[in-house]
Amino acid sequence: MQSMIARDDVTGEDPEIRRVAVNALGHHAGTVVVMDPKTGRIYSVVNQQWALREGVKPCSTIKLVTGLAGLNEKIIDPANTAAISYSNKVDLTSALAHSKNDYFQQVGGQVGFKKMISYARQLGLGEKTGINLSDESQGSVPKAKSGFSVNHMSSHGDDFKVTAMQLATLVSAMANGGKLITPFVPRSPKDEKRSAPRVRRLVDINADSFEHMVPGMIGSVNYGSGRRAFNPRETIAGKTGTCIEQGVWVGLFTSYAPLNNPRLAVVVIGRGADGRNHFPVTVAGRIYRDLGARFGPTTMEQIASKRDPQMQIEPVATKASTSTSENNSLAADDEESADGDDDSTTKVTPRKIETKTIWGESRSNADSKVKRVIMPLSNRTELNAKPAKASSQTEPKLKQRARRVTANQ
Repeated sequence: MQSMIARDDVTGEDPEIRRVAVNALGHHAGTVVVMDPKTGRIYSVVNQQWALREGVKPCSTIKLVTGLAGLNEKIIDPANTAAISYSNKVDLTSALAHSKNDYFQQVGGQVGFKKMISYARQLGLGEKTGINLSDESQGSVPKAKSGFSVNHMSSHGDDFKVTAMQLATLVSAMANGGKLITPFVPRSPKDEKRSAPRVRRLVDINADSFEHMVPGMIGSVNYGSGRRAFNPRETIAGKTGTCIEQGVWVGLFTSYAPLNNPRLAVVVIGRGADGRNHFPVTVAGRIYRDLGARFGPTTMEQIASKRDPQMQIEPVATKASTSTSENNSLAADDEESADGDDDSTTKVTPRKIETKTIWGESRSNADSKVKRVIMPLSNRTELNAKPAKASSQTEPKLKQRARRVTANQ
């Protein structure tokens, strides 16, 4: 692995970001892509052989395609995202956060094979990204499927081959409002000054469909399968993937941040032992933390002064015990039981709390009208106010109101 990384052509890469990404990956078997989701500038590609020239099974990251297809085709009702089937009452946000296989199998089956492949191609799968590095693979998409194999493909990514660079452009399109951009490594003064992206195409997906995916991607990091990347100082939107490909574990994490003003898209893929237990999430989380001072969000107070507060429900997660038999099932050869993304070991109890949700400004034209939301914060207005003198009868109530509500994420 170290010899492969040593062969990377680092011309034009950002030295600081390269150092952070290499340190985060360490001596593990994997690859990292860090890029600007608005312009397409590549800051660093660690292990270019794996990131550009070798495709892997996308595992549960294919659920980003399935979710967008389901929303755009009206299979998923934005007003009632749990109404997929009589037997499945999980809503879209929870299904994304905990990577629920059954939910996306139902959606993919109803969307159908041809339309699923159409959306995958729109989002850049099965074609080269056009990056100015040599020998890029175009990956592949399935040629034909029917019956339940379509459902399983929609949750596990069967017969897809994707590169880390393709996933980086896909999640960047979600971050920038639907522009599939051409990534580039700045290797000339002209490239360094480039601020406008080279848009390969505007993805033909309704802006609302992108918007409805955001809460689940935030949930993945805040309390779901991607919680190892959680950072209290900025809101990260991401999607995990874990499965077995030809007897070898593959783990993926594709993400962008900060949510209110995306400046980084980070994709990490690990293989073998380093593909298990969401290790790629840990790598990405470290990258975001180490680059927080440079790419972090505006202070919450500054953002809040420019936006209108909204009400939202904040889920409070409590981790349930995992039995030995459940741990053993992860090592099974069966794809569905081997997919560690279906986060069935976490119980989430929705608790209604007054929170502030900060929505980004709506975009127009090519930027679309996607609204952005950053991490909910409890309303502290009343708690910070100096309490009036109270009698012994009212004092216990004041103490009760000042008690902090925490979530085990």
